[in-house]
Amino acid sequence: GPRTLAIAHTGPMLPTLRDSRWPSRVMRPAVCCLRRMGKYAREPQNPAKSCKARGSDLHVHFKNTHQSAQAIRGMALKKAKKYLEDVLDHKQAIPFTHFNGGVGRTAQAKNLALSSAGQARWPKKSIMFLLDLLRNAESNAEVKGLDVDQLEITHIQVNAARQQRRRTYRAHGRINPYMSSPCHIELILTEKDRQVARPEEEKTVAKLSYRRAAKQRSKTAVVVA
Repeated sequence: GPRTLAIAHTGPMLPTLRDSRWPSRVMRPAVCCLRRMGKYAREPQNPAKSCKARGSDLHVHFKNTHQSAQAIRGMALKKAKKYLEDVLDHKQAIPFTHFNGGVGRTAQAKNLALSSAGQARWPKKSIMFLLDLLRNAESNAEVKGLDVDQLEITHIQVNAARQQRRRTYRAHGRINPYMSSPCHIELILTEKDRQVARPEEEKTVAKLSYRRAAKQRSKTAVVVA
């Protein structure tokens, strides 16, 4: 029968894939890339008092999620959850200070800390993903024995992930790309230090120098005389 060409491979046996650039009966070794857990953009200053949570390639729009994360940065955990739940109920809004082309204006944006010129939205899907991630981080904090009431969001970051490709069919037999914009989200919660009232310090008499003490003694001696 026909002869086949064998490839010598000195390392461990790897699965093989057929490559169109190679002859039809020649198999090339395929390198298996294992996906490693990604690093965080920032590490907490005190890991013992902090907890993390992250999601990769989440099927939620990057721009809306980015602005929603900006709105809760630096908030306490309970306050952030309450704020996001109010956004779902349309009691508050997410200000859009970036990626705000064509974003409408609402009176709910007047009292927000971020200056958005009145532009705000209620991105439901982004809010639900952030709420799930906050609950995940809260569970991690409970496992570590942290005080949930003292947690605050010290770091939150949203990065654009690789776009996912689909197609849409147009008139005259044309096909256009129909891309999605997923994102990666990471956040760090840190237990803030408790504020302890400083005890009242006892009034201490200022220590006089040798010359001042001598002058004071001479004044008292003059007064007595």
